[in-house]
Amino acid sequence: MAGRAQTAPSLRLRPAPRSRSRGGARSSRIRWDKLGRVILVLALFGVLVSYIHPALGFVSAWNDKRTAATELSQLRAEHASLQAKASSLDSRNAAEQAARRLGMVANGERAYVIQGLGGN
Repeated sequence: MAGRAQTAPSLRLRPAPRSRSRGGARSSRIRWDKLGRVILVLALFGVLVSYIHPALGFVSAWNDKRTAATELSQLRAEHASLQAKASSLDSRNAAEQAARRLGMVANGERAYVIQGLGGN
């Protein structure tokens, strides 16, 4: 071990730098760093495109919810008015008045039509 301690620490083995030309053959013109960036951008674009359809579905569902909510409020208002009308028609007198407005007569009554009252 003493022999190793005496050698100079500045002598390290390093790989030789690459030369641009390899024995007359042309060097590779592919710029791997730029190609990597292009592939990364394309992958990110693919991920974003894959999110478009679910996002459109979310917006469509949100619009459907708003439409259904307005329709529900209209139906509730109509239900309330129909319930009020039904409660007013519960009595026999109200049903009879509604029938007379339609031109109906009760059993045993005679219907008369009077002509010539309008105009001259």
